[in-house]
Amino acid sequence: MKALKPRSPSRRSGAGVRRPASSSAVDLGRAALSRGEWDQAQRAFERAMRLAPSAEAAEGLAMAAWWLDRADLVFDARDRAYVGYLDRKDYIAAARMAVWIGWDYSAFRGEQSVSQGWMRRAHQLLEGRGDCAERAWLAIREGNAALFEDANAEHARAFADEAVRVARAVGAIDVEMVGRALGGFALATSGAVADGMRELDGVNAAVLAGELGDPVAIALACCYLVVACERVRDTERAIQWCRRLKQFCRTWGLRPLLAVCRTQYASVCVWRGDWSEAERELTTATEELAASRPAMTADGLVRLAELRRRQGRLDDATALVEQTAAFPASLAVRASIALDAGDGPEAVRLAERGLRQVPAHNRAERAPLVEILARAEASGGAADRARTALTELVETARVAGTAPLAAAVSAVEGAIALAAGDAKAARPHLEDAVDRFERLHAPFDEGRARLDLARALAETGDKPAAAAEVRRAVARFESMAAAGDLARARELLARLGGGTTAAAQAAASTLTGREIEVVRMIAAGHNNSAIARRLFISAHTVHRHVANVFTKLDVPTRSAAVARAAQLGLL
Repeated sequence: MKALKPRSPSRRSGAGVRRPASSSAVDLGRAALSRGEWDQAQRAFERAMRLAPSAEAAEGLAMAAWWLDRADLVFDARDRAYVGYLDRKDYIAAARMAVWIGWDYSAFRGEQSVSQGWMRRAHQLLEGRGDCAERAWLAIREGNAALFEDANAEHARAFADEAVRVARAVGAIDVEMVGRALGGFALATSGAVADGMRELDGVNAAVLAGELGDPVAIALACCYLVVACERVRDTERAIQWCRRLKQFCRTWGLRPLLAVCRTQYASVCVWRGDWSEAERELTTATEELAASRPAMTADGLVRLAELRRRQGRLDDATALVEQTAAFPASLAVRASIALDAGDGPEAVRLAERGLRQVPAHNRAERAPLVEILARAEASGGAADRARTALTELVETARVAGTAPLAAAVSAVEGAIALAAGDAKAARPHLEDAVDRFERLHAPFDEGRARLDLARALAETGDKPAAAAEVRRAVARFESMAAAGDLARARELLARLGGGTTAAAQAAASTLTGREIEVVRMIAAGHNNSAIARRLFISAHTVHRHVANVFTKLDVPTRSAAVARAAQLGLL
């Protein structure tokens, strides 16, 4: 596949700066924008504003500053452009600025009410003025808000259809493709995965063919595809497009969109067990967004919290997720943390809270919460309620038709049967889950499914096979440094008689009672500060205990200490 390369921006796209120029400085600025030379564009438009202030120069300056993440300049310049167009009664251009200002208030400041006010102002300015690219962009912005803020895929599809209709009527190919991408994403979210992904693939084929010219339109189309892939767990497609979008962003200096893309790519890395790369991407993206667009940091923080949860660092995961509002993705991570900590009722409460925010027809968005709810209900012995949740997950997997959702269904079916005491019925479901996750290169989920399978095998009397499954799980968790699950796996292996030796027992006898307490808290995901608070001792004392544990157990890291302690039966 060739690299993404935009064509020359369409005069009628409505996303960039209009073609007519009133000065050579404005012409130079527009030329720099078309090349992605944002600093040079800013200097040219600033010169134009000094020589002969105009709405066009202010609009160009705002666009250059937008790409450079210079928020104060963005707001000032866009306000000037808006007032300038309004003063000369160019209401369509003023509406274009109103749409952009609404987007700015959402992206830079997270002020959704103000953003909606500007969208309404754009409607007023366009009233009775017929079809134009600005009207199509307004529909896209409203569809985006319907999908991401209101979780209403049906409304988003209606806005997307309107954007496509208007864009086709005026020949704005860039806006039409973004509208199609938004519509495809809404379809996939509602469960019509095949139809939605076909639409998204078609749009991105147009991107690769160079049919689009506006970098904003190109990046939005690609982002919609990547987020849709993530939502329906189509990891292979997501990886391919993330890489292409990241390269495109680097080539054109699209820093804000690169940061967003990094968070999406990191989630794919988390799924595939590439946790070092996920950590790098999430840390960089979150820092960049915090510095320039703090309103957009929540998504990265939630994804980083999920990584910390999988690593077994539950305190760190909790601290991260508590910095975000209680939206569905955040609540899903909070519920998973509660379930990992053994608090099934709290996991149920949080999952149900998240599901109340997502309409029933948003199947793909609901799936993670439904999966957690089924597991949490099963862990508390509420088999009937667990099976009710499972029914929804099964239907979502049937409609979506993606392999990761099918694997999740098998894992949950097995977990419910196992919790209900029917190990014989659980076994085939868990074997299917293991096989599917292995084919999907999802080592963490595969490892967890193997632990459940081992428990089922042990309960049916096949302890050698159970121990073999645990050893495979241990290998998966060791490769990722998943400390919490590694400790649980080692403990299960010891109970099955496959992990403890006389020499190991001798090593265990050298640990003091307090050191054993400390290593157990490490295994539970607590950091040194949290351990100090819980044991009412200083952080320095905790550090000394941890060092003693490393020495006595002859291990170099916290995760290795947890693994050795589990092997010794100390957890």
